[in-house]
Amino acid sequence: MAGNDNSPSKDYYKILEVDYGATDDNIRLNYRKLALKWHPDKHKGDSAVTSKFQEINEAYNVLIDPEKRFEYDLTGIYEIDKYTLGEYLARFKGMILTCNGLGISHTSTW
Repeated sequence: MAGNDNSPSKDYYKILEVDYGATDDNIRLNYRKLALKWHPDKHKGDSAVTSKFQEINEAYNVLIDPEKRFEYDLTGIYEIDKYTLGEYLARFKGMILTCNGLGISHTSTW
């Protein structure tokens, strides 16, 4: 991971261009495609490309590890205004289903 920028404010799913429910195979496939596209050796040391490549690696390292991915999904900083309704529902589907499974209904008193 790059420097001190270890904050979960980046949307790793968007960085890797995968759906929020992506399988490990989808994550690997898109990682390989993007890593080849953004590899610094192909762009003659362009610092913006190197930064993008590092961001892709960072996203992959989190999403491919089940424990890191679970932690990221629970603790990520969410910029709700940047999501469409469909993206929002896909992103938080697991939490929404878990709450319903725990018996928390939409008619809650809060």
